[in-house]
Amino acid sequence: MIETGSGKLSRVSLRYSSTLIFLAVPAIFSLLSPRFLAVNNLVNILIQSASTAIVATGMTFVLLTAGIDLSVGSVMFVSAVLAGKLALNGQPLWLATAAILLVGMLYGAFNAICVARLRIIPFIATLATLYFGRGLGLWLTETRAMNLPESILRIGSASIAGIPFPVWTLAFVVGVAHLILTRTSFGRQIYAMGNDADAARKAGVRTDRIKFAVYVISGFCAALGGLVSIAQLGAVSPTFGNQREFAAISAAVLGGVSLFGGRGAVLPGVLLGALLIQTIENGLVIANADPYIYPLVMSLIIFLAVMLDSLRNRMLRRSQPRIIRPFHE
Repeated sequence: MIETGSGKLSRVSLRYSSTLIFLAVPAIFSLLSPRFLAVNNLVNILIQSASTAIVATGMTFVLLTAGIDLSVGSVMFVSAVLAGKLALNGQPLWLATAAILLVGMLYGAFNAICVARLRIIPFIATLATLYFGRGLGLWLTETRAMNLPESILRIGSASIAGIPFPVWTLAFVVGVAHLILTRTSFGRQIYAMGNDADAARKAGVRTDRIKFAVYVISGFCAALGGLVSIAQLGAVSPTFGNQREFAAISAAVLGGVSLFGGRGAVLPGVLLGALLIQTIENGLVIANADPYIYPLVMSLIIFLAVMLDSLRNRMLRRSQPRIIRPFHE
C-alpha cells in the first residue's frame, strides 16, 4: 500500500497531536498576556498539574486494559476526608498519610472485585462507586469544609534541593509507572490484554489478576493525587475531587492513551496531557477570561481528546494489512 504525502502528514500529525497542541496553547496565551510566560507562572503550572498527572497515571493502567475508572474523584474525596479527620484529631502525619493511601487501594480493590469477579461492566461498576464515595464523603463531613492543620500544609510547601514536594512526587510516580509499563512482564501483559484479552488469556496471561492490579494501582494514585492536592489547598471542601475523573481521562487520552486499550505511554504522553489541561486552566485565569466559559473549554478538551483517539484508532486500522484467506468449498 503506497502512502501519499498528505496521508503521511496526517499520520505524523495524529501521532504527535498532543505535542503540537502543547506547543500551540502556550504560544496563544503568551500573546494574550505577557505574564503567562513568567518563570513563576510556569513553575506554578507544573506544581498545580502534579495532582492531575498522578491520577491520570493510575488511570492509564486501567485504560490500557480497555477498562475505565470513574471513581477516582470520589477516591480523592473520601481519602482526603479520612486523612483530614485523623490529622485534626491529633494523629501523627505518617498515620494520616498511610490511611489515605490504604483507603485508595481498598477502594481500587473493591472496583476490581466488581469488574474482575462479578463481571460488571467497568463503566457501570465505577459509576456506582463514584456516587457511593461522593455520598460517603458528604456524610462524613456533613457537607462542611474541613480546614486542615499546618502539618499537612507543610507537605505542600516543602521542597528538596529547591524542587517542590509535589513535583518530586509526580516525578517518582511517573518514573515508576514508566518503568513498570516498559521494562516488566507485568507491563507487557497489560498491553497484551488491552490489545486482545482473549488472545492474552489463551497465551497464559492471568487477565483477572491484571484487572485486579490495575484498579488497585488506580485507587492508590487517586489517593496520592488527593494527598498532593489537599497539601496545596489546606482544606477539604464538599466539592473536592468533583469531576477530576474527567480531567484524568482527558489528560491520558490527550497524551495518546487509547480508550480502546493496548496503546499509550505515561512518558511523555500522559504528563504532556496533564500539563496541557493545567496550562489551559491557568491561561484562562491569566487572560481574565469569563469564569462561566471554563466548563465550556473543558468540554471542548474532552471532545478533542475523544476525537483524536477515534482518529488514531481509525488510522491504525487502515495501516494494518488485511489478510484474505482462500475459500475452500
